[in-house]
Amino acid sequence: MNTKRALTILFAVMFLVMVGFGIIIPVIPFYAEELGASPTELGLLMAVYSLMQLIFAPMWGRISDGIGRKPVIMIGTLGLALSFFLMAVSTALWMLFAARIIGGLLSSANMATVMAYAADITSEEDRGKGMGIVGAAIGLGFIFGPAIGGIFSSSSLSTPFFLAGSFALFTFFMVMFILRESLSIEKRRKESLRKSGNLFHAFKSSSTNMLYFLTFFVTLSLAGLEATFAYFAAERADLGTIELGYIFMIMGLGSAIVQGGMVGGFIKRFGEHVVIQIGILVSAVGFLLILFTDSFITAAIYLTVFGLGNGVIRPSVSSLLTKKSKIGHGGVTGLLSSFDSLGRIIGPPLGGWFFSISIGLPYIFGILLSILTFVLFRVFTAPQLKSIRREQEL
Repeated sequence: MNTKRALTILFAVMFLVMVGFGIIIPVIPFYAEELGASPTELGLLMAVYSLMQLIFAPMWGRISDGIGRKPVIMIGTLGLALSFFLMAVSTALWMLFAARIIGGLLSSANMATVMAYAADITSEEDRGKGMGIVGAAIGLGFIFGPAIGGIFSSSSLSTPFFLAGSFALFTFFMVMFILRESLSIEKRRKESLRKSGNLFHAFKSSSTNMLYFLTFFVTLSLAGLEATFAYFAAERADLGTIELGYIFMIMGLGSAIVQGGMVGGFIKRFGEHVVIQIGILVSAVGFLLILFTDSFITAAIYLTVFGLGNGVIRPSVSSLLTKKSKIGHGGVTGLLSSFDSLGRIIGPPLGGWFFSISIGLPYIFGILLSILTFVLFRVFTAPQLKSIRREQEL
């Protein structure tokens, strides 16, 4: 299977996975409330999924290094389908929690392994393009999923869960019959040798260990924004749910276009270390502009500026880590997914707490965190990466 076709299939896999995941987003609060969930229990229901991903993503990444990517992606997509169907037939709150735990445990195999697959089939020169395509699929899935879920929830609150399960099940069969394994037996042996020892040997490389924390900081500020922007926009610009849906769609499309069509070229020309720094600075500018939101137009423009900056960081980080790390690709991407999940666990309650103090505080925090991340990256990581890049060019 040639690289272009394989990346197209990976794009379809992650798009369908994220559409299915996105379908339930606008429905699950009402579904849980119908089963007697309090606001606190709803928060725990959302957090337990990310907690499972935090714990198990590195495990699945490591397993994929040993047995291959395809079977692990199949486990992830089938597990996601099972969790959605279990949620659809839930008649008690504990059943929803059980379904979310199962879903988080098994579906944590998906993103890490798909990114590892993209690393397997791309050269170092084209690694950024491959990671960008995966990132674009994730972004587009998040755009279309909630819209579909909102439409089909009008007939029954359980319908979106059945629909999401069907998407995941279709993806499972697509992987089974169309996607070929990216790791030969020989490559699996090499990956197994590379992953031997403690996973946290990844941190021994001073040129890359900051990248995991950078991912955590970026996701932390993003999750805080996602949790509070609806309230902020309603207060500052009197925007409702429909307008917010359009705004997030515009932001998502802009981010997907940059990731899918531009980030690979940026990385080839400037290197990941430069693109990451530009992404952090643009994100900081976006946070600053959001504070001046006063209409639908300004909200859409400012949030898109933030989305463009944020969108180029993750593919660049994934590309760089898979190039430089001394452990297997699956171990790297699994650990990266864990840091992403940690940000998604802490970000919403932290953002909500800041918002309760002052409505602009989550975005001021985002600016300060972006500046801190930029300084740390520039001082501790960028010089070493630049030196390595110069040596490779010579």
